[in-house]
Amino acid sequence: MASIFGEENKFQSWLDVEIAVCEAQEHFGKIPNGTTEKIKKGAKFSIERIEEIEKTTAHDLIAFCKCVTEHLGDEGRYLHYGVTSYDIEDTAMALRMKKASDLIIDDLEGLLEAIAKLAKAHKMTPMIGRTHGVQAEPITFGFKMAVWYSQVQRDLKRMKAAREEISVGKISGAVGIFGNIDPEQEEYVCLLLGLEPAPVSTQIIQRDRHAQFMTTLAMIASSCENFATEMRNLQRTEILEVQEMFLPGQRGSSAMPHKRNPWRFESICGLARVVRANAQPAMENIVSWHERDLTNSAVERIIIPDSCLAVDFMLQSLTKLLGKLEVNTGNMQRNLELNGQLVFSEHVMLALIEKGMTRDEAYTICQQGAAKCWDEKIAFRLALESNERVQQLLNSEELDKCFDLEHHFRNIDTIFERLNLN
Repeated sequence: MASIFGEENKFQSWLDVEIAVCEAQEHFGKIPNGTTEKIKKGAKFSIERIEEIEKTTAHDLIAFCKCVTEHLGDEGRYLHYGVTSYDIEDTAMALRMKKASDLIIDDLEGLLEAIAKLAKAHKMTPMIGRTHGVQAEPITFGFKMAVWYSQVQRDLKRMKAAREEISVGKISGAVGIFGNIDPEQEEYVCLLLGLEPAPVSTQIIQRDRHAQFMTTLAMIASSCENFATEMRNLQRTEILEVQEMFLPGQRGSSAMPHKRNPWRFESICGLARVVRANAQPAMENIVSWHERDLTNSAVERIIIPDSCLAVDFMLQSLTKLLGKLEVNTGNMQRNLELNGQLVFSEHVMLALIEKGMTRDEAYTICQQGAAKCWDEKIAFRLALESNERVQQLLNSEELDKCFDLEHHFRNIDTIFERLNLN
């Protein structure tokens, strides 16, 4: 990813577009035959020379063109012929963003595989589900992973759509009206470069395309943060159902030798803030004075490479962490049993309603039984069995069914089938 957005590749992508423009113009008889081949053979550039020239020109693309033409003969006059700076820069940026998208798509597919592996391995591993940070009802660790799997599938779909949206070029001249170059040449250039021509553009490709790309990266980063935050919470000492890999010789704290901190997951959460913040100026870049101004340019030199690099790193890190995740099934079982069967309260309430009790009365009886568990430290079933109304309506076998863990897991297979995770 770093090489895609490095200075060397930036200028090389500019040169690729310039040469494609020459090919198109030669193909349609706008410049002499053989010009493109001569330019291909002689075209060279150096970052140092471009920077030196730019000190005078205060214009990076003009400095680039001047640097390249220093290595050319008379054919150099046809470099950058009939086009404007952002014909080259926007089309070249599309090439780089397209390559970056391919890497991120590969990363997402790798993350899907890692999550799928955990989901299948722990499809029926029981644990407590939590809402508001408080124990709720039983789930399985595989079910939790299945939820993540579905979310990454959506991220992948969005990334592919964003890739398509930014994979467009424009070779339409100073204000996009094709004043000194023809639409057929634009189509030819884009075909050579593997891009689609923008149906219409001004001097620049409209920035709603880039905003979609950046907001998609922000959503992917937020998914990563969601997963990493859950792993951090599950690694709390009091919970300790999972643990981030801890390598030989690793230190958790400079002061406390016992610490095993989830710092890698924390890093992912921190980077997500940067990527989301970068989406805001991308949306502001949609606004442009008339046919073009320069407010987007400096911003994009920072936010696009930084966000692509961050998301690439986050996805690869998360994939590695999940692949080496320590899953403590014993603690999952311990935490599931922590509150003495209270996790079955809804099932009991529904059984009482089925026996003819009003919902409010059934809720109250279960709530009172739960309070007795909290106050007297007894099992929920014992609290219920001491209630006369419960004794009248539910026999021992019916109560057994209310406290059957498998009841909660009976549709796990269906969920996995929906996701093609079986």
